[in-house]
Amino acid sequence: MATFDEWQTAYDVVYRALPATSDFACPNCGQPTLRMAITAQPAANAGYVSFWCDTCLEGIHVCRAPIPDGVTVRPMDLPPEERHPRVPNYRLVT
Repeated sequence: MATFDEWQTAYDVVYRALPATSDFACPNCGQPTLRMAITAQPAANAGYVSFWCDTCLEGIHVCRAPIPDGVTVRPMDLPPEERHPRVPNYRLVT
């Protein structure tokens, strides 16, 4: 299992590429299937980030990250089942 520091390095690379996608490899399984979703209140300038790998379903959660221009934000004012993009139930790396 990759360390939290390795996940944070991957997060930094993918986050800096936003709103473009990145093919950076997962620090755990090596697949280029890293995903990121930002959840925030409408018109907020910061939100909560879910960052995971669609292949191995491991990842991290980041609190209060600035929202880059052009990024789709999951609205916090909707019930979780209505928020898009969907975030799978992944294992948090601590």
